[in-house]
Amino acid sequence: MTKPRLEEVADENLQRQGYGTYLPRIEGKIKRAGTVSRGPVAMFPRYMFIELEEGVDNWAPIRSTRGVQHLVRFGLMPVPVPAELIEYLRGRENDQGYHDAVYPEIKAGDRVRITEGVMAGYEGICNARTGKERVEILLDLVGNANRVTVKTDEIELAS
Repeated sequence: MTKPRLEEVADENLQRQGYGTYLPRIEGKIKRAGTVSRGPVAMFPRYMFIELEEGVDNWAPIRSTRGVQHLVRFGLMPVPVPAELIEYLRGRENDQGYHDAVYPEIKAGDRVRITEGVMAGYEGICNARTGKERVEILLDLVGNANRVTVKTDEIELAS
């Protein structure tokens, strides 16, 4: 595992030490200094893959590598990940080296929760899709049904 939001730092430092790594990425939102832009973010936040060979590689330096928190282990041994899974993930990358983000299919009538922005936490009913990446939500604010249009990656299905 990496420290929060330090996947890139851990990846770079482990590679510099000679470890084979794989950090799957998706195109997502990056927040820096109050601005939001789009760019590569970790597909599995705080997780990355390190190629290690038992009895050959020295695992001790990994724990003190900048950006790394610890190895995921069962008992004393790191959890092995099948090479086929890594190859499968690499094979699903697009031309830019990212995975295409998959968002839940939200349709009219679904109860949704806004996850970002000034309305984060509010729940409403999906009224309609207004494009590939936008939906219109009906929110009950002060006793009135208000229509709000948000990006699909800023909402989630409410339970």
